[in-house]
Amino acid sequence: MVDEASFGPETVKAMGQAFDEAWSRIARIFNPDQVEAARLNLAIAMLSVATEGSTDIAALKADSLDAMAKHSRFRRE
Repeated sequence: MVDEASFGPETVKAMGQAFDEAWSRIARIFNPDQVEAARLNLAIAMLSVATEGSTDIAALKADSLDAMAKHSRFRRE
């Protein structure tokens, strides 16, 4: 888990885009009642893999999906 991490604007922008791309890839596998929890788990996974200077969107996306699959009750497609 990230301990009060601080991310610069480029990292935050990349994380946002990676989150959106990751979510669009997996959104359809969740029931409406699971969406909020799944998005929260994806956000937590994104924070757990990101570091300051992380701007590789593909890597952030892949790593966050892998982390989500390993550390939650949700499984990657």
